[in-house]
Amino acid sequence: MMKRNALLIALVLGVGGATLSAQNVTKETLPGVTNFAKLETTIACAGATTPAAVAGLKQMGYASIINLREASEAGAEVDAEAAAAKSAGITYIHLPFNTAMPNPAVVDSFLKAVTDAKNQPAFVHCASANRAAAMWMIKRMQVDMWDAERAGTEAAALGLTNGALKTFALNYVAAHKQ
Repeated sequence: MMKRNALLIALVLGVGGATLSAQNVTKETLPGVTNFAKLETTIACAGATTPAAVAGLKQMGYASIINLREASEAGAEVDAEAAAAKSAGITYIHLPFNTAMPNPAVVDSFLKAVTDAKNQPAFVHCASANRAAAMWMIKRMQVDMWDAERAGTEAAALGLTNGALKTFALNYVAAHKQ
């Protein structure tokens, strides 16, 4: 009976710890960055980011910026952000991801970039943090083998509010079972 109770307590603590780790998101403030949410791991997700914010990201210790915005988006300033990253000595990766027509090939490129040790810690952004959080949700499920509930909870804390993007993330993982 004692062993069974100890096992039950260990399971409850393990599940509780998993839930807590999925919610270990802190909000940051950096001029030029909207919806900045940072994990206690190797990632931060955010919305619109100006080229002027890049030097601050470098000072915060980010090794790379992964920009998911399309160059045609209002205020994207992709070329200026790339130049600011080069000037600051931070790796810049542009992976344009269209919310209306998500391309699984972009996800493949994202997973390769975000799991490359030389790019960590990575700062991932789009316009609102929805695409960034959806991509991170896919990474959690595909690479870290998290379940959908745990990954979805963390993604929501990072800024995922778009139901279509969440569905895309779940469908991508289902289609790419390892």
